[in-house]
Amino acid sequence: MSGYDDARTAARALATEAVHAGRDDLARQGLHAPPIDLSTTYPSYDSRAEAARIDAFAATGAEPDGPPVYGRLGNPTVARFETALARLEGTDAAVAFASGMAALSAVLLVRASLGLRHVVAVRPLYGCSDHLLTAGLLGSEVTWTDPAGIADALRPDTGLVMVESPANPTLAEVDLRAVAHACGSVPLLADSTFATPVLQRPAEHGARLVLHSATKYLGGHGDVMAGVVACDEEFAGRLRQVRFATGGVLHPLAGYLLLRGLATLPVRVRAASENAAELARRLSADPRVAQVHYPRIGGAMVAFEVKGDPHEVIAGVRLITPAVSLGSVDTLIQHPASISHRIVDADDRRGAGVSDRLLRMSVGLEDVDDLWADLDQALGAPAAGALASADGGSAGRPAPAGAH
Repeated sequence: MSGYDDARTAARALATEAVHAGRDDLARQGLHAPPIDLSTTYPSYDSRAEAARIDAFAATGAEPDGPPVYGRLGNPTVARFETALARLEGTDAAVAFASGMAALSAVLLVRASLGLRHVVAVRPLYGCSDHLLTAGLLGSEVTWTDPAGIADALRPDTGLVMVESPANPTLAEVDLRAVAHACGSVPLLADSTFATPVLQRPAEHGARLVLHSATKYLGGHGDVMAGVVACDEEFAGRLRQVRFATGGVLHPLAGYLLLRGLATLPVRVRAASENAAELARRLSADPRVAQVHYPRIGGAMVAFEVKGDPHEVIAGVRLITPAVSLGSVDTLIQHPASISHRIVDADDRRGAGVSDRLLRMSVGLEDVDDLWADLDQALGAPAAGALASADGGSAGRPAPAGAH
């Protein structure tokens, strides 16, 4: 089920890889669009050969040679997406799952199977990632620290260090190269959902594992749920074994939609980032806004703290969609303390910079003036004295995303 990029003979630009990776064999087959293989099982009249292939998979988790065996072992359409994402991230392989949380769970199970249940993590993370670690639902134990404390937090049974950069929802960034150095031999998992490979490739900075909620920018249209881990082939084999055993497989139609989404990923991310940067600039100059968070690397996410009631802003938007999730072609806004990070303990949430007045906005591809008009009316009239206090205040410029 691999080998879809064997026509590639030279290094290619990201935009070219986004369009062609995972599709390089199509023209030789007389095809233009990738086929969707919906089979759950595949015929074979040679049961001895099937037994040998199953034994080989059980030993290493390598993708079986020859035709597919069973949908839980792998699917040709999904494999095309995995090939393409690995190319974009610059890794040996990628393994897709039914959701981002299924992908993270598989990583934790791989390490736990080796007796390495301790995780060192840096807040903030996506709220459900935080909850999965804190609650120990998979038998893991977590030590929360800041980036400077990672090396001191490592133990003999530490199996993973996890960071998210830019982080959800504050957009705080970490120095991935410095963090990877601090990890020593412990694998670094970098959640790069907000950045996508268009803005950063964590594997180039030392991360062994790159996690994406593919539901977001990789799919890009709010109509597919998936997760994926880009990594080296050795770790990919173990992830495939966990996926086979636990059943967190990606549906072939989702694999098709993700492969199609990757083709426009660079164009979408860059266009949405232009809109986001402009909205961050306007929000920073607005007396109704106390602070703006926008990443140094750019991107399509903006977080901002309002001086008034954030719930009124959510209720007041008309063009912008008040909804959780992100990365779609349309603009979404949500209140993290109420939704995406509600499951995190309130003190831990605030300690990580997720204030009760923080709003997170995923900026889409609409006209930026239309988006601003909607935000402007939703923010309402400035409070008395706000215009005067804005002079010299923090609302006059975006804060570095690491500032809380």
